[in-house]
Amino acid sequence: MKTVLRSVATAALLAAVSMTTWAQDKAGVTTAASSKFAALPGLPTCATLSVQRGDPTKGAAVILAKATTGCLIPWHWHTTLESLMFVSGKAKIEMKGAAAAAAATGDYVYLPGKHQHQFTCVAACTFFIATDGAFDIHYVDKDGNEIPIEKALPPAKKPAAAGKPGAGKK
Repeated sequence: MKTVLRSVATAALLAAVSMTTWAQDKAGVTTAASSKFAALPGLPTCATLSVQRGDPTKGAAVILAKATTGCLIPWHWHTTLESLMFVSGKAKIEMKGAAAAAAATGDYVYLPGKHQHQFTCVAACTFFIATDGAFDIHYVDKDGNEIPIEKALPPAKKPAAAGKPGAGKK
């Protein structure tokens, strides 16, 4: 089951990569306005990504990410290192063995490979993610044990119907 979910997430990331345009070995500018953002299975829907350089399914990459206010990416780790560079917004970064830290416009966050952390966007966040290898995500429970994606990211509950059944009918 884990392999199937990881394969689906990898395929979705590959699709997101193919939606973006970049030149691997040519100088150039990619504007934020021209970046195409997509949700990625394996991440909460409140976060979207746009690959700016590289292929994150195969190796080092630079990704522009957006997260809405209140977006939580629960406790997890990545095989490779992750560097975050904040363009706008505010976030709370929690790392195993350290006090929670705030990150805001202009801030840099370094997360070593396999280091457990959690991310909460406090005010609409835009930031770059740089990796030195293929991007993956492994969710963990409160004890640090790896858990499946569906346990870490349960489906959103449907809102209850407003009012009583038949209300407003004559």
